[in-house]
Amino acid sequence: MLKWNSDVWGKLTGAYGFADNAPVLLQQLVQEYSQEIFDELFQEYLFHQNTIYTATYAAMPYLAQLACSTSDAEVRKELYINCGIIEVSRGERDEAPFPASWAELAEDVGSSVCSEIYGDYVEAIGKLRALTEEVLAYTAQQSIDDTEKRYILVADAAYRGSYLPANMLMTFSEGDEYVAVCPACEQDVFIWPNEDCAGILQAYERDPVFHTGQEPHVIVPVTSFVDEEIRTLAERAASIGEQTLAGHLPYLAGETLCPSCREKISVWPSLLSTS
Repeated sequence: MLKWNSDVWGKLTGAYGFADNAPVLLQQLVQEYSQEIFDELFQEYLFHQNTIYTATYAAMPYLAQLACSTSDAEVRKELYINCGIIEVSRGERDEAPFPASWAELAEDVGSSVCSEIYGDYVEAIGKLRALTEEVLAYTAQQSIDDTEKRYILVADAAYRGSYLPANMLMTFSEGDEYVAVCPACEQDVFIWPNEDCAGILQAYERDPVFHTGQEPHVIVPVTSFVDEEIRTLAERAASIGEQTLAGHLPYLAGETLCPSCREKISVWPSLLSTS
């Protein structure tokens, strides 16, 4: 891990500039976890508008270490979720020894330093992935709303390398709407819960919030999941009691007619194409 007193921190970037103060906040977190300090670190240096930074990579090993060592299950859950959101937002993957966008940084601090930061990040993700069963078991016992449970599923998918489903879940985190793209005509397909039964999803040609009175198109749900990713997601959702997503997945894995061109489409790949 990059040492607290390394001058490299001053050459790493965060959301609003250089990351000189990031190691100070990390030290404070390690000494005694504070949600206020974590929020400052996360928002100022690690994550902004689905973007992460070089400071994010350097900070991740400390966050993973804290998540693994804390005796507070709630803190572990919060770190698991937020580090998962970071991993979902990582646009460059499998670019060892380090992302190509770090070329200028490598000239400044050296390729070996960049390789170490990147390698430590990847190792940290593995440590967080190992916490999944523990976090899921804790979540299943708590009174947590479906939105937060969905973010746990986002993190789980990201740690498993299922980035498209993770991005989709994060984009539609409320579970009250989905937007797919028809592969035939490339028009949006708006997927909304039935007004009388929120567990049933229907397809619309236009956004039903702004265009009322449309005739909905039936989505034929599946009775079993063939796709391994959807099956895993359904099992995870059921294990933590995320009832909204568990009810939606048979429809999201189903088929419908595109409201614009009337071609039959499979919803899941059409939904992931927007992620």
